[in-house]
Amino acid sequence: MKSPALLTTVIVAALALSGCNNNNNEKTKNNHYETMVIEYSVQNTDSKYTAKIQGIQNVEIRPQVSGCITEIKIGEGCPVSKGQVMFVIDQTSHRAALETASASLKSAEAKLNTAKLNFESRQQLYKENVVSEFDMLSAQNQYKEAEATVAQAKAQETIAKNNLSYTEVKSPVNGISGMIPYKVGTLVNSSISEPLVTVSDDSFVYAYFSMSESSVLDFQMEHNANSLHEAIKYMPEVQLILSNGKPLGCNGKIDAISGTVQSNTGSVNLRAKFPNPKQLLRNGSTAQIIIPHNFDSCIVVPKTATLELQTKIFVYKVVDHEAILTPVEISKLSSPTEYFVTEGLKPGDVIIAKGAGLVKNGAKID
Repeated sequence: MKSPALLTTVIVAALALSGCNNNNNEKTKNNHYETMVIEYSVQNTDSKYTAKIQGIQNVEIRPQVSGCITEIKIGEGCPVSKGQVMFVIDQTSHRAALETASASLKSAEAKLNTAKLNFESRQQLYKENVVSEFDMLSAQNQYKEAEATVAQAKAQETIAKNNLSYTEVKSPVNGISGMIPYKVGTLVNSSISEPLVTVSDDSFVYAYFSMSESSVLDFQMEHNANSLHEAIKYMPEVQLILSNGKPLGCNGKIDAISGTVQSNTGSVNLRAKFPNPKQLLRNGSTAQIIIPHNFDSCIVVPKTATLELQTKIFVYKVVDHEAILTPVEISKLSSPTEYFVTEGLKPGDVIIAKGAGLVKNGAKID
């Protein structure tokens, strides 16, 4: 019978031998990770920007003469045509002013005719040495003075005619009228705080939005454009998503880029033009601009294959069964689940596709 001390020694030796075997197995065991081979692919993505809508013309209508509103000939939110009379301002005083100006003009013209006859008579008498040169020149000056008086009277009549015409406030554009804050009988003038009405031409609309300065520069450099104006030519057609989440149904085109950067935001203002045949968009509406981006030769890696260290993105490239930590540059247009790699990888490279955060640099990969 073995003694308890001898039995204990045998067990300890067996456990030690077993532990050595396990350690040797761990050292020789390979790490198994899912890998992927890098290749080019075609990718379509888009970027979204909040936009403010304005009609191509948004005109505030204000009176050019003073007076009480005697008639309102349009409804609120109704279509109006260019030249259509929208408001009538009391015409009594302006009509009287025109009549006075016309009468003054007739009187001045009569005096001019008299002065002309007198001057022509004095000219003839001067030739016959009947009157002196002084008398002839005086008659000439009276004639010129009468001409000036007629010119002044004509100007006053023109002003009176214009003021009378201004009592009929007409729309300068085709469009839709806004709300009318004034009623019949209200005294208005050219310095009123609120316009009589606002008319918006929304057959086409402008969508104003902002992009970061770096995004605009990336786009310009991507297409090797010499200027922002030239870069517009390469801008793709854009979509518009209405405030209810539905698409407008008509694509638009970016037609203007601001030449300055907003110092407080570091952004650049852009404008896109959209047709508005169904009048779905009104001046002041909000929407979303969708800019598509199409990549014919793009390297895409899942975000599970990357790790971030000090704001830089890395992947583990597998070289001769060894994990090599490799930095990569990614596009700002990457999707929520994938990165579009612009530098650091090429077709044919093999990387660890999942669990990159658990791998150690230089680890053996099976």
